[in-house]
Amino acid sequence: MKRCFAMMFALGLAVCPVLAQTVIPKPVSLAPMTTENGQPAKPLTLTWGQTVGGDSRFADAFQTLRETLAPASGIWLKVSEQNPTFRFEYDEKQPQEGYALSVTEKGAVIRAASGAGAFYAIQTLRQLLPPAIFGAAPVRAKWEIPAVSIQDAPRYAWRGLMLDPARNFIPVEEIKRQIDAMAAHKLNVLHWHLTDDQGWRIEIKRYPRLTAVGGGRPGTPRPFNRLTLDGEPQAPRFYTQAQVREVVAYAASRFVTVVPEIEMPGHAVAAIRAYPELACAQNPNLTPNWGVLKEIFCAGNPKTYELLEGVLDEVVELFPSAYIHTGGDEAPKTRWNACPKCKAKMAELGCRNMHELQTRFTEHFARYLAKKGRNLIGWDEILEGGLPKGAAIMSWRGTAGGITAAKAGHKVVMTPKPYCYIDYKQQVPNDPYEYIPNNTPNPIWKTYELNPDAGLPDNAKPYILGLQGNLWSEYIRAPEDLQWKAWPRACAIAEIGWTPQSGRAWADFSRRLREGGAERLRKMGLHAAPITEPPAKKVGK
Repeated sequence: MKRCFAMMFALGLAVCPVLAQTVIPKPVSLAPMTTENGQPAKPLTLTWGQTVGGDSRFADAFQTLRETLAPASGIWLKVSEQNPTFRFEYDEKQPQEGYALSVTEKGAVIRAASGAGAFYAIQTLRQLLPPAIFGAAPVRAKWEIPAVSIQDAPRYAWRGLMLDPARNFIPVEEIKRQIDAMAAHKLNVLHWHLTDDQGWRIEIKRYPRLTAVGGGRPGTPRPFNRLTLDGEPQAPRFYTQAQVREVVAYAASRFVTVVPEIEMPGHAVAAIRAYPELACAQNPNLTPNWGVLKEIFCAGNPKTYELLEGVLDEVVELFPSAYIHTGGDEAPKTRWNACPKCKAKMAELGCRNMHELQTRFTEHFARYLAKKGRNLIGWDEILEGGLPKGAAIMSWRGTAGGITAAKAGHKVVMTPKPYCYIDYKQQVPNDPYEYIPNNTPNPIWKTYELNPDAGLPDNAKPYILGLQGNLWSEYIRAPEDLQWKAWPRACAIAEIGWTPQSGRAWADFSRRLREGGAERLRKMGLHAAPITEPPAKKVGK
C-alpha cells in the first residue's frame, strides 16, 4: 500500500485506500464502506458539475467546502437544493463539535448539530483527498475520496496553541497561517500572549505609551547568547485594535477562539518602562533580557489597578472569549516584601505573606472580569496563596497543579512543560535552529505521551478543559523558525485533544504523519520539522 500511495501521488493520480487511514487527529471511528459481497466500495470522484447543499443552517459550511476544494482542484462546486453531491443534514443527536460523515461513489453526507461539527467534517473530508488538495495552486489530478463511514467528536473542549509575539513579534500574516493550520487539525483555541517583559504588543487607546514605549526596546539578546543585547534599538511593533479585530474574526470563521493574555503582576517590565510609577522599586531595572526579570507591578499602588482595569476594559471589547488570561507566573514577589505600599496593602487585606497578596490581587481582577461576564484563567502559580473562586488555571510546571485544582473543582487546561512546551529542542538531527539551553528535549514522541487526565479520580476528570501546546518566542527569529518548532508537534497536541486515549498509539500516529500528514503540512506552506522516532523501547501507547 505504501508503494501504491507513493506512485500514485507522484503521478498526480487517484488516492489509494490507505489515505483514508492518515487522518489527523484520528477519528473516533473510521470504517471503509464495502459492497454487498464484501469488496471495497468505489470512491467518490470530484468533478466539475457537482453540487453542495442541504439544510440551510449550514449555508456557511457550503461556502467553506467550496473554498476548501477549489484552489488545488480547480473545481468550484455549485450550490443546489436538488440532490447535492455533498449534502449537509442537521442531526441534533450529534455531539457539539461532532459529526457523522459517509462517502459513497454517489456522494457524501455530513450530519452535524452545529456549525463547528460541519466545519470539522470538512477538515476530515479534505484529509481524505490526496495531500495536494492543501496546496494553493491548481493541480491536474484525479481527485478521489475513499468510500468511508466516520463518526467523530472531540475528547476535550479546549485544544489549544499558544503563540508569543511579546519576545519576538509575529506578523498578522503568520498568525493567520497558524490559525489555518490549527483549524485543519481541529485545534480550536489560540492563546495569544500579548504582553511580557520584552514587549507590549496590543494597542490600548487609553494608555498609548504601553505600545509607544513598551512596544519597542533598546536591544534584543544576540543569537546563541541570551545575556548580551545586540545594542540595536527596536522600533515599537504591536497589533492595532483593527488588526486584533481582524485576527479574531478570521479565527472565528474557522471555529478558533482567541484568548488574550495580559501578564500581571509579573512579566511587567514593558509596561513599567512606559509607566515607571507602577514599579515597586524607585529605580527599577528595565533592561529587557530574556529570562525572569525582577520588576513587578506594585500591588499597593492604586494606579496599578486603575491602569490594568483600563486595559481589561478595552481587551474585553476586542475579544469575545469566555476566558481572559492574566498570567500570574514567575512573579518576583520579593519586591513586594520590601515595598512600603505593598506591605501596607498586605496589612489592609490581612495577608500573611506575599503569596496571599497575589491571591488577593488576582481575586480583584477575577471579580472585575466577572462583572463583564468573563472568566479569569492564569498560570498555576495563582494556586500558591489559594485559588480565587471561579478562576481556572493552566498547569505548566507539570501536572500536579492541575490535578490539585481539578480535585478542588476548578477548570484546568493541562500544558505541562515536559510535554507541551514545543519551543524546547526536539532532537532533530542537524537541527539548524536555536533553543533554550539546558532544558530537557521535548521531541514529538514525548509530546504524544501526554494523557491530560491521568492521575485524576473519575469525578475530577470533567474539570479538565483540555490541553495546549506553548510556543515561547525567545529563540524564534522568523516565521520559518516558528513553523519548524510548532509543526508537526502541534499535530500531536491536536490528536491528544481530539482522539480518545484508548484510540491512540504512537506507531499508528507516526505512520499517519509519514503517509499523509507531513506532506499536508508542506502543501500548506509550513516549514515543518521532520518526524523523529523514540528509542525502540518507547514505541507503543
